[in-house]
Amino acid sequence: MEEYENLKQIIESAADDVQKAQGGNKAAGTRVRKTMQDIKNAAQDVRKRILEVRSDAPK
Repeated sequence: MEEYENLKQIIESAADDVQKAQGGNKAAGTRVRKTMQDIKNAAQDVRKRILEVRSDAPK
């Protein structure tokens, strides 16, 4: 599922900035917060897609 793969990619891309933010880098913290919002939106896209798949499945 494309939406899920996108979500995984966003999460993986945040790893470096999370480490930098833990070290006190304020700019990295800002990037992590933005990425978390992107993750939230991507997760919602996955939820919507799952509901579409479920409703399209034969009963």
